[in-house]
Order: sequence, then C-alpha cells, then structure tokens
Amino acid sequence: MNTAQEQLPIGQSGRLNGRTAVVTGSTSGIGLGIARALAMLGADVVLNGLGNRAEIEATRDELAQSAGTRITYHGANLLDAREAAALVTDTIAAFGKVDILVNNAGVQFVSPIESFPDDKWRTIQELNLSASFFTIRPAFAAMKEAGWGRIINLASVHGLIASPFKSAYVAAKHGLIGLTKTVALEGAQYGVTCNAVCPGYVWTPLVEGQIADTAKARGISREEVIETVLLAAQPSKRFVTVEELGALVAFLCTEGARSITGTAIPVDGGWTGQ
Repeated sequence: MNTAQEQLPIGQSGRLNGRTAVVTGSTSGIGLGIARALAMLGADVVLNGLGNRAEIEATRDELAQSAGTRITYHGANLLDAREAAALVTDTIAAFGKVDILVNNAGVQFVSPIESFPDDKWRTIQELNLSASFFTIRPAFAAMKEAGWGRIINLASVHGLIASPFKSAYVAAKHGLIGLTKTVALEGAQYGVTCNAVCPGYVWTPLVEGQIADTAKARGISREEVIETVLLAAQPSKRFVTVEELGALVAFLCTEGARSITGTAIPVDGGWTGQ
C-alpha cells in the first residue's frame, strides 16, 4: 500500500535533475535524440559511439550549452566486454553513480539464412545483445545498492515479430527483450526498473541514405521506396521520429514511470497491432 511518504513530490516527477545517464550509440541518430531528451530534463549524460572525434566534440559542446548539464564522451568499443563494462564503471568513478542506462547501440545485416556470414552473425549478437548485458551488469549492481535506477534497452519491432532475411537481428532483439524482463524481475524490489522500447522504422540520416541506395538498386523512385518497401508494414505510413523516442525514454526515467517495468513498448505506427 502506498503511504503519504511514497507520493511523488509535486512538480518533480518529470525532471531528471541530478541524475547521471549513460547512452550507448549516442553520437548520432536515435541515441543522440535520447541523450538530448535526457539532458534537456536536467540529466548529466555520458555519450558513447562511433564517429569523427572533432564532430563528436562539437556535438558534445552544443548539447552541453543547450541543456546546461554536464555532457562527456566515452569511446568504449562495445564489442569488447571489458570496455563495455568500463563505460559504466568509469562513469561511476567520474560522477559517483550511474542512475540511467540506455542501451541503444546496434547494427544490422540482411541476408538469407543459408548464406548468412558467420562474422556478421557474431557481430550482431555481440553488439545488439551481449554488449547490453555487459553494461547492465555493473550498472545494475550500483543501482541496486543505491535503491534507484532506470535501464532502457532499445529493441525493435523485430524483438516482437520477425521478418525474412534478418535472422541474426531478430534473434538478438528477441533475446534483448528476454534480458529486459529478467533484469526487471531482479530489480523490482530495489527501485530499479528495466524496459525495452521497440521502434518501427525511424527517420534518421542512416535511413535517408538507405532510401537513396534502395531507389537506385531497384530502379524506383524515392517515394516508392518509402511507401512500398520501408513503410509497407507500418500502418501510420510515417516514420517514427527520434524526438518521439527521446520523449518516451525520458518519461520512463522519471518518477512517474516507477511502476512500469518488464515491458516491451512498441513505437511502430501500429505495425505490431495488425
């Protein structure tokens, strides 16, 4: 039963002031959108991902100035279990804690099963699934000790349903949702929540490039690629935006979402509702 002492402080349920967040794959695209959403609600954020170092520093500076919070960068290679763990332990050493962990980094490769390359299978499993375990393990221990934590794993609609030619990605994302549920159960009595967010097609610079490449390869127009290839299964016929994902992840990190845990939330324009 809730007591008066357990009620949310008025006016504080939507802010993340004083929280420290780690967001993997956050130098561009979805991850950067999530990092921005958390920072604008007052969180200090550790960025992580690939890219030109000068461009990453420019992004870091811009976000720090816009949000007025502490923004740092950690160059951990998440394909290395030790570096993935160090991303979290180094954050704890620098900030004294880690309150929020968002596992967003991922990679995709499309191929029929009979010709799916061994190295691509391993890389997809290591980055899309195993890396999340290796960041969660030290973060979970610290959150459990502190009595508060938020872990959000960026899965996909392909963590809920399958598509042909994406065997490694579908397997990894299904596994990530299973990991999410287990972490949620182990953290439920310690103030630590864990949820998966499952986007459909999201508008990012990477997707924009894929549209042009697909149009050229198939000899069809840009509009046809969008309507008949990318958004064919997405009833809304519009892309999810990084801002929408950022807003959802930020909410899951607030006190207002403290009873939401162990879920896999589709953000897919109705794709999985069919």
